[in-house]
Amino acid sequence: MRSLLLALAFLCLVQPAARAVQPDEILKNPALEQRAREISGGLRCLVCQNQSIDDSNAPLARDLRLLVRERLTAGDSDKAVIDFVVARYGEFVLLRPPFNLHTLLLWTAPFLILLGGAAFVWRLRRVAPPSEAAPRLTEEERQRLDRLLQGERD
Repeated sequence: MRSLLLALAFLCLVQPAARAVQPDEILKNPALEQRAREISGGLRCLVCQNQSIDDSNAPLARDLRLLVRERLTAGDSDKAVIDFVVARYGEFVLLRPPFNLHTLLLWTAPFLILLGGAAFVWRLRRVAPPSEAAPRLTEEERQRLDRLLQGERD
């Protein structure tokens, strides 16, 4: 049982390294292949949306991987390949979009939400009425309480 758990833990560690790149896609030139992997690791699969095209098994991701490799073998620079893909599919295809006017809200939204939540909590704590102390007992109520505590009835 222990060895089975150890094997499963090992598979969990190894699994993220697995890529969807098929053997027929791999370029013969290792330097070009490395460049292709770096580029495709930063491009979003338009079908899966939370995976890079390097990790996705979707047919569109395969087409994009082949397109990247085709552009690299044609002699394009990394930036030219990325610009070509962005021109064709828009900035959404980038897993790490650049910080510019179009993506300002995307980059600042988490901080704005955090600040808004902190301001809400701060305001809520400031506006909350102070807890009232227990009201004072009149002399008659205090005497009655003393009698009740001593076991007398009214």
